[in-house]
Amino acid sequence: MKIRPIKKIFTPKPVLEGAGVHLKRAFGYYEIPQFDPFLLMDDFRNDIPEKYLKGFPWHPHRGIETITYMLEGSAEHGDSMGNAGIIHAGDVQWMTAGSGIIHQEMPKPGPDGRMHGFQLWANLPASHKMMTPRYQDMKAADIPILTLENGVEIRVICGEINGVNGPVRDIVIDPAYLDIIIPEKTEYLHPVKNGYTVIVYVIGGKGTAGDGKHEPVENTSLILYDDGDHVKLTAGSEPLRVLFISGKPLNEPIAWGGPIVMNTREELNLAFEEFKSGNFIK
Repeated sequence: MKIRPIKKIFTPKPVLEGAGVHLKRAFGYYEIPQFDPFLLMDDFRNDIPEKYLKGFPWHPHRGIETITYMLEGSAEHGDSMGNAGIIHAGDVQWMTAGSGIIHQEMPKPGPDGRMHGFQLWANLPASHKMMTPRYQDMKAADIPILTLENGVEIRVICGEINGVNGPVRDIVIDPAYLDIIIPEKTEYLHPVKNGYTVIVYVIGGKGTAGDGKHEPVENTSLILYDDGDHVKLTAGSEPLRVLFISGKPLNEPIAWGGPIVMNTREELNLAFEEFKSGNFIK
């Protein structure tokens, strides 16, 4: 067993996105390609409706997947192909933009005014950049919860742990996306694939991460790991809740322009030309 050492711990930065949504960016454009195959992660937990209600009006995506996970409140979404729906607390939307989608996402508060959630962007390889767009929408009840002997609770959104598979399937970067709660004063070793990028984002509690040095972590700590086959997390005097994310690196060039991510500047320019001319949707 090789416990992965910590490569770096990041602190999210406040940003303003969409039509005026206040959020925290855990990582993004300026951190590529450290998180390959992942591009961006936003923490849009907010307790003040005025800071998020304007939402994310109509905008295009191509060449990526966007993964939205709601904890509180909801998000209404619609797209250029006539799809529409609402993601409620506990739900996940895994959208593969592929060749192109124009959509909007409009957050709504829960009963107490809170809207808590996260959005992750995953890159698509050159061979799949122009694949047919699709959605995998998962209701909270469809996502299995695994409880280990030491009390660790794992919500399996994507990937497999102890024979339990998440409902999101057939994603080309072979990702894992888990919501893990570690009881107070409990150590947890999580198996990971060698060579895969591994990220842990703390969303509640305090504890330590890594082996040997035991780096302190708390809410909004973003941990990027070096290579190995396990990660170690230990909760402190309260439960530690984390989002565990892993995926197979693509090791391909990235040409990124706002909501569109391709492999070359020429492909990126073509995408924006098609968007302006009305030929974006294939």
